[in-house]
Amino acid sequence: MNVLEKLLTAISQEPIPILDSNIPIKKYTPLDLSDTNLDLLDIEVTNPSDCQSYINTILLKKEAFVAYGGYLEKRNLYADKSSFSKNIKALRNIHLGIDYWAKADTHVLAPISGHVHSFKNNTAVGDYGPTIILSHHINELSFYTLYGHLSLESIEGLFVGKAINQGAILGYLGTPDINVNYAPHLHFQIIKEIKEYSGDYPGVCTALDLDYYRENCPNPNLLLKIRQD
Repeated sequence: MNVLEKLLTAISQEPIPILDSNIPIKKYTPLDLSDTNLDLLDIEVTNPSDCQSYINTILLKKEAFVAYGGYLEKRNLYADKSSFSKNIKALRNIHLGIDYWAKADTHVLAPISGHVHSFKNNTAVGDYGPTIILSHHINELSFYTLYGHLSLESIEGLFVGKAINQGAILGYLGTPDINVNYAPHLHFQIIKEIKEYSGDYPGVCTALDLDYYRENCPNPNLLLKIRQD
């Protein structure tokens, strides 16, 4: 583990909720949207309605309210997004955060305290839609957390530098028309060095860039510790 990974691991020994505090962690269930999942062969996952229908079957089967997963997962979910597939030899299809799939308007909680670094409505097809990035400084280490696919209301009244306490409602999950054509979910990502980015940061990379992004975007579950089955 590098220094940031050790810090994230040490922040809490218990799971940290990322969505509505009324949803117990035991009602989160893993979801596989990788290109190796044979159950997806006949499902058009790029269609938000079809994707949601598949997610609903998983939630029903597992008696869960939230489906999650996707860190470093290679997906076909971006196959219809032109900005992800310009170079057929190096497709952007490796997911760099963890997604939490739940009903639109579900509360998104700040897992740790921080300050608003930036926010933006990223409206390109396949992008995040409304997005918030928080900055954190703990034990002389700085890093960032990104929350994508929110509702428009989530970024109203925000300002750079606003303090956000752990457990506070940061925003709400957006609908497909707002989150730019995805089934409702939160994209949560940890970023070590954000460089010049503001209100946005790559959430998907190519295999050629994976080594860099794996180092710069550690597994969010080091912090959240939501169970892995």
